[in-house]
Amino acid sequence: MPYHYIPTEWVAILFIVLYSITTILHIGQATFYRMWWLLPTVCLCGLLEIIGWSARLWSSFSPFFSTPFEIQITATILGPTPFLAANFVIFGALIRRLGTQYSRLSPRMYTILFCTCDVISLIVQAIGGGKAAVASGNGLNPALGGHIMLGGISFQLLTITLYAMCATEFYVRYAADWPLRKGPTDVEPTNTTPGGEVLTKRTTLMTAGLIFSTTLLFIRQVLRKYSNLSDGWAGRIIKTQRLFNWLDGGMITLAMYSANAAHPGRLLGRRMGLDRIAPTAASSDTGSEKERLPA
Repeated sequence: MPYHYIPTEWVAILFIVLYSITTILHIGQATFYRMWWLLPTVCLCGLLEIIGWSARLWSSFSPFFSTPFEIQITATILGPTPFLAANFVIFGALIRRLGTQYSRLSPRMYTILFCTCDVISLIVQAIGGGKAAVASGNGLNPALGGHIMLGGISFQLLTITLYAMCATEFYVRYAADWPLRKGPTDVEPTNTTPGGEVLTKRTTLMTAGLIFSTTLLFIRQVLRKYSNLSDGWAGRIIKTQRLFNWLDGGMITLAMYSANAAHPGRLLGRRMGLDRIAPTAASSDTGSEKERLPA
């Protein structure tokens, strides 16, 4: 039996419903705020998860059939990768908002570098996942595909780690007003931070949401690497449905809904800080229109 268990029907249905709701909300939010880049990132993550869990539902009726097993392996492995790319873009916008002088990389370079690494890991995982799923579904040894996929997962874990280190350094420098270079001269100081950059409740909420979702993705990635594929294709999480449900499906579900709540369109504005906020627009932190960027 490919799964080493029969996937529980109601659990698969529950995750399909949860992912469908959050994905529909994300499509609506992306359309409303005209943030089309969210469609191939966060929305694609939701779609892949829906496909993966639909395949698990299929397997609950046909547990020995290889096709749904192959689909769910590939879809659930790849699902979080485009979501992570969205986090890179959002963090680049936060750097623009809070001060590029505190960042070791420019926002544009930050997005290009980490999104490129994300795409590379996606391709490697897709190749490995496809090979492993086909081999396992046909009763063959999936070790080769598993090793390739593990390489992609490890590379993505390294990418997340470097991203977290750069983000931590940025926020430490920002809080201490310890810039790496001279800041922009077109923004007058405000009374919100030592460095004179705009810090609003919306920016704070966006930062908290970004940290929360990135932490969930990091936990999921660590568990995928060390408790799943590193133990072989019959690792503990793969063989234990409850652990897979909580540590894989649960982590991504929470990350998706947190992105609905802490949405960049609502908290950063449609243009996400590409334009500097005028000092008069930064003088209030009450949630009024003065906090908003031009739409």
